[in-house]
Amino acid sequence: MATTWIKPIHRSKSKSVVATFADSIGYADNPDKTDDFEFVKSYGCDYYTAANEFALSKQIYENHTGRGGRNGDIIAYHVRQSFKPGEISPQDALDVGYTLAHKFTHGNHPFVCAVHTDKQHIHCHIIFSAVNIDCDRKFHNPMGSMKIVRRISDFLCAERGLSIVENPKKSRGSYRDWQDKKEPQTNKDKLRDLIDNNISAGMVFEQFIAAMAVVGCEVKRGKYLSFKIPGAERFVRVKSIGDDYTEQALRERCTGKRPAPKRDNSDGDAERKTSEYAATQKRPSLMIDIQDKIREGAGDAYVQWMRIFNLKTAARTLIFLKEHGIDSYDELREKSDTASTEFHQLSSRLKEIGDRQKAITELQYHIGHYSKGQKIYEQYKASGFDQAFYEANRAPLTLRKAAKNYFDSIGMKKLPSINTLKQEWATLEAERKKLSPGYKSAKEKYLSICTAKANADVMLFGSQKPQKSYDRDAR
Repeated sequence: MATTWIKPIHRSKSKSVVATFADSIGYADNPDKTDDFEFVKSYGCDYYTAANEFALSKQIYENHTGRGGRNGDIIAYHVRQSFKPGEISPQDALDVGYTLAHKFTHGNHPFVCAVHTDKQHIHCHIIFSAVNIDCDRKFHNPMGSMKIVRRISDFLCAERGLSIVENPKKSRGSYRDWQDKKEPQTNKDKLRDLIDNNISAGMVFEQFIAAMAVVGCEVKRGKYLSFKIPGAERFVRVKSIGDDYTEQALRERCTGKRPAPKRDNSDGDAERKTSEYAATQKRPSLMIDIQDKIREGAGDAYVQWMRIFNLKTAARTLIFLKEHGIDSYDELREKSDTASTEFHQLSSRLKEIGDRQKAITELQYHIGHYSKGQKIYEQYKASGFDQAFYEANRAPLTLRKAAKNYFDSIGMKKLPSINTLKQEWATLEAERKKLSPGYKSAKEKYLSICTAKANADVMLFGSQKPQKSYDRDAR
């Protein structure tokens, strides 16, 4: 195991404080990487509203101390912790990360801890606010904080029998610096990347040629197939860039007889495939409106590619309908309506749960501060609203006033108990966890069947209007 780094998060010049917090926390608790928030845990805040809570704490701190508020201020810290592949479960990684964050901050700073399961190696992201829970101090990042984090992390991992890095290598700098120092790509390297990104099994060779033309490559057909990439001065024969890139090899890759070559893809480019091709391998893609593209100025090569693409999409749509036992248009429309209703009902309920949980969290936050500040307010009132007393107790009185304004804004006269709110939140959370696993499958079913119906509408009636009715809702 290795805790790779701790980094400060600075106030952005171009974004609000809330947006800066939201970007960092949103990356950490991304539902696609955390199994729909299954492996997310927070302390001193709720991960649904953490960005707003962190921003409010920062504002209170600035009002109370008169410090901060400048561009470039450190507003939070980001800790990342990685584990050896196959050695730990996501839940155990969450427990280790949560304990690490709590020990490192001494329980004085709110944080969000999230475990990403989208990579081969499980890793944990921790975002904690620079302002403490009491809103009167900021985190002091000591010299050698990386060593402190690693020492705590190593101790926690050793307790659980997990691997640790005995002698971690000194960082070679940021990824961007490393990229800048790399030798620039040659035209042959760039051509390999363009070929790899625009070819896939199942396409015809002419479709690949058209795809290369679409991305700006000039094509020369003759005794040897050659391409001139955008910005280059001369054509490059494909046979000169490797045995896996000869014309015969490319034709075999199109038919699926030859696998894609394994290349060094540290920058991630060689792994990317054209999204249209990847999508067609799993479910029907939407057919392209060729006439609209022609009006937009599409070239002959692109038009030829679109025609072939539409033919293949129509064939895949028919195969999809056959595999799902759909024999008539009426049956397709009925299943499409059913899938749409089921998905939107599930999506709406999950949104309702999320909105209510956010409201409960915000209400709990204000009730807590109102209760803490009420006794001090009574003393302030008894003092005849003495200004010196107010200055000495500005923070709790300010929070109490903000809570009172919030209650008035929502028309709340009688405050519910914290226990009642906690029970309601727990009930909603149990329902959310029960519904969440079915959301992805319902969305996939909805998109697949509605895409097939949109394609059927085009094939039968020449209309593509139905395809626009569901894209926005399913995002």
